[in-house]
Amino acid sequence: MIDPVLASRLQFALTTIVHIIFPVMSMGLAPFLIYFTWKEIRTKQPVYEQLRRFWTRIFAVSFVVGTVTGLVLEFEFGTNFAAFSTTAGELFGGPLALEGMMAFMLEATFLGIFVFGRDRVSDRLYFLSSIAVGLGTWLSAVWILIANSWMQTPRGFEIVVENGQRIVKLTDPLAAYLNPRFPYMFIHMQNAAVESVALFMAGVAAYYVFRHHVWGYPIEHIDVWEKTLKIALVVLLITAPLQVIQGDEYARHVSETQPQKFAAMEAVWETDSYVPEYIVAFPTDVNDLLNPRTKDLFGIGIPGGASWLASGGNPQATIRGLDSFSTKAPPVAIVFWAFRIMVALGFWFILLAVWGAYRWWRGELFEDDLLHKALMASSLLGFLAVEVGWIVTEVGRQPWVIQGVMKTSAGVSPSLTGAEATFTLLGFVTGYILLLGLYTYVIGRIIRAGPPSRDELTQSNAAHVPESEVMSSD
Repeated sequence: MIDPVLASRLQFALTTIVHIIFPVMSMGLAPFLIYFTWKEIRTKQPVYEQLRRFWTRIFAVSFVVGTVTGLVLEFEFGTNFAAFSTTAGELFGGPLALEGMMAFMLEATFLGIFVFGRDRVSDRLYFLSSIAVGLGTWLSAVWILIANSWMQTPRGFEIVVENGQRIVKLTDPLAAYLNPRFPYMFIHMQNAAVESVALFMAGVAAYYVFRHHVWGYPIEHIDVWEKTLKIALVVLLITAPLQVIQGDEYARHVSETQPQKFAAMEAVWETDSYVPEYIVAFPTDVNDLLNPRTKDLFGIGIPGGASWLASGGNPQATIRGLDSFSTKAPPVAIVFWAFRIMVALGFWFILLAVWGAYRWWRGELFEDDLLHKALMASSLLGFLAVEVGWIVTEVGRQPWVIQGVMKTSAGVSPSLTGAEATFTLLGFVTGYILLLGLYTYVIGRIIRAGPPSRDELTQSNAAHVPESEVMSSD
């Protein structure tokens, strides 16, 4: 049987890795849906109604699955991390409760209008519902990231003892909720969600554009996919550079507030200056290949690059090494490589955006088969970048569940046995593989079906014309 601490961490990691796909999809789609709705109402062009209807289906499915998997995560705080919940419940419970009462209820209430009410409410109310759905989606992120960012840079609290138990007592809610990490995490996460969805949209659109313009296959409503590709490229051209620029500031903030995590990101074991930014690094001993905390590394990097990143421009800056901390280092290899994958993908997304913009400017956007293939191959890479980014955030914080306050091992439910933890872990692995497979199948069906045709839109709109309008027209 697996140790209950390890099993609980693996289970929470699994459920988080799967769950995060769905809120990223819904958060990223929200601004697009608001734009499509606005353009549909303002211009009356059928292409925007087709875009809204098509992407709303994917949004609705992602919202439902994200809600279910999100509830599972909250239950795990009680089943697997009861000691953490007891200690931090006063602070942690507030944002989670507000997320449910404020954000989720707002989103769920207006989602019904947005999905089913287009022909039953006025344009103004319908557009308001699109804004409310998007606002609810983003408000959910606000409260979740407030809770998580506090765990990274805890503020506004004191530790008291009640009935022999150390408890986090909230003393300054404003300082706790608006802790130093929150703005960095929120901007980075929301921009990543929009960027990921833009990549996904571009990849789907490129598939149909490629088949039509390069292979010559007749594709129904090709104008929808051409419009999708252009909109996605515009958004990608904005979000991709912004993510790299803001990510650079974020990394500098991490070096100031969580120096042990930053040292793990750069694999710096001994305090030193003029530290290189390793592009790749490998153990010098074959026996250490499976040791995530190996110290003897051979690396190829940019001299002074890590020091420059940590200080914001000084290649001679000193970086504190992992050996100088009293706590055990996090799994350095996992954090190191996850960070590099995230950064490499970030620059690849910029290249894709500039490449697409150049081809568009040259009038060759729909004929560049190599660009289409690159976009198709990259359609899911935004989600991969989000996943490895969260690995850096969460694994890099170890051994702390609350930075400098509580270790992860102390937060696990004390009564949880290895057998119970192993059994539930295996059950979650099986269940989440099936869930992810079902979600992929449904989304694939929606994409293959494509947006509704203009004849279908005409029939649908005619079927929902209010009786009063029919009588007045007669």
